[in-house]
Amino acid sequence: MSIQPGKYRHIKGGKYELLGTATHSETLEEMVVYRALDAGGALWVRPRAMWDEVVEHAGQRTERFVLEDEE
Repeated sequence: MSIQPGKYRHIKGGKYELLGTATHSETLEEMVVYRALDAGGALWVRPRAMWDEVVEHAGQRTERFVLEDEE
C-alpha cells in the first residue's frame, strides 16, 4: 500500500513532513523519510512498519503518525 506524502502529527505532538520512502541497502526494508517541521528541519528515517504502527498513548490506541489533512 502506498503512503501519502504530506504533513503529519506525531502522537506526542511533533509536526513532520513525510517526503517519501526509501529502501534500506542491506535489508531491503522499506523506510520512511521525513523532516521535522518544529525542530530545525532535521531529516529522519524510520522503518515503514514503525511509521504505520498503532501504539498505546495516554491509555488509548492510536496511530503513531496522523496525516493532518485527515483530522
